[in-house]
Amino acid sequence: MRDFKTIQSTNYDLIIIGGGINGVGIARDAALRGLKTILLEKGDFARGSTCCSTRLIHGGLRYLEYLEFPLVRESLQEREVLLRTAPHLVHPLQMTIPLYKGAARGYWLVQAGMILYDLLSLDKTVPAHRMLGAKKFSQLFRTVRSQDIVGAAQYYDGQAEYAERLCLENVLDAQTAGATMLNYAAVTELQMGDRSSEITSITCKDQLSDETFTIDASASVIVNTSGPWVDEICRLGKGDGGEKPLSRERKMGGTKGSHIVVEPFPGAPGSALYVEAASDNRPYFIIPWLGKYLIGTTDIKYDGSLDEIKASNAEVDYLLAETNRVLPSAQLTREDVTFTYSGVRPLPYVGDRNPSSITRSHVVFDHTPEGVKNLVSLIGGKLTTYRQVGEEMVNVVYKKLKRTAPQCSTRKRPLPGAIAADSAQIETLIQRYQGKVERHSVQHLCRIYGAQAINVLALVDKAPDLSEPIVASLPDIKAQVVYAIEAELAFTIEDICRRRTTLTMLANYGYDALPVIVDTLQRHCGFDQAKCDRQVADYRAFIRRNCLPDFCIEAEPSTTFDVQNVTPPKVYS
Repeated sequence: MRDFKTIQSTNYDLIIIGGGINGVGIARDAALRGLKTILLEKGDFARGSTCCSTRLIHGGLRYLEYLEFPLVRESLQEREVLLRTAPHLVHPLQMTIPLYKGAARGYWLVQAGMILYDLLSLDKTVPAHRMLGAKKFSQLFRTVRSQDIVGAAQYYDGQAEYAERLCLENVLDAQTAGATMLNYAAVTELQMGDRSSEITSITCKDQLSDETFTIDASASVIVNTSGPWVDEICRLGKGDGGEKPLSRERKMGGTKGSHIVVEPFPGAPGSALYVEAASDNRPYFIIPWLGKYLIGTTDIKYDGSLDEIKASNAEVDYLLAETNRVLPSAQLTREDVTFTYSGVRPLPYVGDRNPSSITRSHVVFDHTPEGVKNLVSLIGGKLTTYRQVGEEMVNVVYKKLKRTAPQCSTRKRPLPGAIAADSAQIETLIQRYQGKVERHSVQHLCRIYGAQAINVLALVDKAPDLSEPIVASLPDIKAQVVYAIEAELAFTIEDICRRRTTLTMLANYGYDALPVIVDTLQRHCGFDQAKCDRQVADYRAFIRRNCLPDFCIEAEPSTTFDVQNVTPPKVYS
């Protein structure tokens, strides 16, 4: 599948650097409109900011505060597109905003925002907002702090519980349309002649084999969608005389956002809460998510390593304290945290401005004024609006190629797995695999793979042992491991646990799943023991580097983890 000889001899219209949600959305749109497209991602698809979001498909209610009406309107429109084209992955989610005396955002201000939010989404399919008085709110939310409550606002947005799979379905649809989608292909050099005003070639390194290959870019448009890494890509420019940075000014100034995951707790709300933090007045979320609760996010200026980022002890404590304040019976402590994740928002650089005030709108930056005619960078971009970004960017590419752009089809084209939650296809699959696969596992597969679940289940027909669970308490089955390798461009245990499934987030940082995954890879995917040992070591390093806050590492047993152990040690205190 990774035929670098053919890649080196192919002339591409479009070369995309960065495989997050925006990059793959552009690749899908471009391929569907007929552009010869290749995407290069140095790690796995969705490995950066995409997998670190709050998993909301939302209109950006908070953006009204900064008068970003066009962004809110665009986001609300794109929310409707995803509810329609990816119904298996994007679902309506009710939000409730408790309103207190003395808060930075008062009752009347929030109500005005709610009215404007509805006016900007008159074509929506979700219910309109409603305001609750103090008495009504306290009756409905008995465990939420009632002192100084003046009421609440309720409205609907969307939730993408499996944000990584939303990204993946765009990858697979782009590939079906003819795009070459390469993960683990790191760009190492963007070559320009000293007298040239264009990038002429791109040198890459295959991270899996260490093979180096070069792509001819002399007739291509290069789109830099590497998110927080945009400036790093621009620094890879080379001329005949050596280094030749492709941008004179810093473009990115991202902020760090961290989340924690906890089990259901005393007083946990039955629906999502959107709460103003008492310590800094910043809104954050408490959201039911896959049987647990997702709490976040923070918003902190960040200039550290983009490859080694995790929630700090202070951020975890902040989220716990604010949750305990609004839900007094929760009494959450560090010991209740079962997972953390942290990412950097790909925001524009604005110096010392308040992080929360930085625009969440995107900028399509053409580098022609800086002397590079065939390079365009995306600054910003959100999970919700990735499809619109793709449409806009592909129109720009066609313009730079001096060709007429065909009509975009992604506004109406369903993603590959699109299937309604109550579809008769689900019940048909349950009946077909009755006695082979547990009912709740079939339902789970339909929820995350949608119409593609039948392809996962087909593996069970060939190898009945693949119907067995990976972790006894979860609905995931061994067939998902094989399917990830064979059909979803997964190459590592990290890919499988973190981005093709949610085992990393739900199964003791994924450690509880490792023995079965390793055995399945050896029995069905041709992995030998040495390869599995290396990947387990790499997975442990990833967990410590990106997922475990320091207080967890300090409490971690010092003994070496053995994947053959039936009961792996807990990695949090």
